Amino acid sequence: MIRIPVVSRQTLLNNSMPQSRSVRPKLLAVSSGGGHWVQLLRIKRAFEDCEVTFVTVHQSYRAQVSDHKFYVVNDANRWTKFALLKSACQLAWIIWNEKPDIVVSTGAAPGYLALRFGRMMGARTIWLDSIANVEQLSMSGDRIGRCADLWLTQWPHLARPDGPHYIGSVL
Repeated sequence: MIRIPVVSRQTLLNNSMPQSRSVRPKLLAVSSGGGHWVQLLRIKRAFEDCEVTFVTVHQSYRAQVSDHKFYVVNDANRWTKFALLKSACQLAWIIWNEKPDIVVSTGAAPGYLALRFGRMMGARTIWLDSIANVEQLSMSGDRIGRCADLWLTQWPHLARPDGPHYIGSVL
């Protein structure tokens, strides 16, 4: 059964939107493939008031967000150092050119890098840890969470006072 996301558009945007902007904020939504991408699409309605650009690792996902700007970056992880470096360069270029107000990610490595670069460029950042991580936080989430402006988990028992916070799930 699919539940409507409890993480509302207002919750995401109010916690991350710059207050001085009078036009639609630019939001960069970043994820790796598979379940991370599925989760990002499940919260897509929360971005309706934003100018959204999607970044992921599979060209085939373009059709799912055909009404938005779309970039593909190299798929990488901690075991593929050269691929990770290439992905980092691609993400740095995208963030430099897009100049997003908000960077949101459901993981993994591309999202981690995007939040780091976005933060350096002055963007507000949101990390939504993977729903697949039932027993513990993802490695990327655990490392980037404290740097994110809004750090969320989809499991109440993983929430901690200093983050991540639980405000609902996208099941």
